[in-house]
Amino acid sequence: MPEAPLTISDRIQQKLEGLTRAERQLAHSILENYPASGLGPLTALAKDAEVSVPTVARMVQKLGFKGYPEFQAELREELRAKVKGPIAKHDTWAGGAPEEHMLNRFTDAVIDNIRHTLGQIDPQSFDTACALVGDTGRHLYIVGGRVTHTLAEYLFLHMQVIRPRITHIQSTSNTWPHYLLDVAPGDVFVIYDVRRYENNTLKLAEMAHAQGAKIILFTDQWRSPVHQLADISFSSRIVVPSAWDSAATTLLLTETMISAVQNLDWDKTKTRMEGLEDMFDQTKLFRKFT
Repeated sequence: MPEAPLTISDRIQQKLEGLTRAERQLAHSILENYPASGLGPLTALAKDAEVSVPTVARMVQKLGFKGYPEFQAELREELRAKVKGPIAKHDTWAGGAPEEHMLNRFTDAVIDNIRHTLGQIDPQSFDTACALVGDTGRHLYIVGGRVTHTLAEYLFLHMQVIRPRITHIQSTSNTWPHYLLDVAPGDVFVIYDVRRYENNTLKLAEMAHAQGAKIILFTDQWRSPVHQLADISFSSRIVVPSAWDSAATTLLLTETMISAVQNLDWDKTKTRMEGLEDMFDQTKLFRKFT
């Protein structure tokens, strides 16, 4: 399967360390409202970022574009991809589908997504996120959406075993504002939000942020609006030959986080796991032997 092209966000992240101070200022300005930030005139982008017009032109070339019109054209393509629904996504894929078996094509796409995603993640940021999630001095809240609630529930189920003081908030429920009553500064929200971003999730993030909570966001390559509020964001590649986006890479990051957090204080985790297993034995919930 053809390699997935880098988004402009990917290119910026790759080049960030080698940019000048003004170019980094411009890069952060673009990422703050990405991809819509670069859709206006060149002079407007320069003004918003408080840099010169030549700085914008120079930065665009560093990202691999011949000029600002080509840069904008790519942004428009990304914006169209960002808002695609399942039917449009399937039609785009089906027209040029290769002849190989779906098992191979789908697997190739997932592996490519994983490789690109891991290439963009800062290990130190991931470690910081895991430390926040594992800090029992902070209440942990986990939030998912219409589709991503399955990932949120998966993380919640494991974190229940690893640590106390944890709450699963279903963002689609009209009761979620009640959970915010007890949010204290420094508490941690893990939020899942991928394209077809949900207004409820953004509003919840805004209110949690206003109360001083730390936000860790799992999103896609186009990035949820929540990223502007997040302390740490992880953007996963999600496109596969399907009408539906793939959760495989996001699940990989989630499972890696579970593994990392359980090892931060294994003795306490082990004690909680042993207590849970004892309860399972008492309830005879599971068969130990067939």
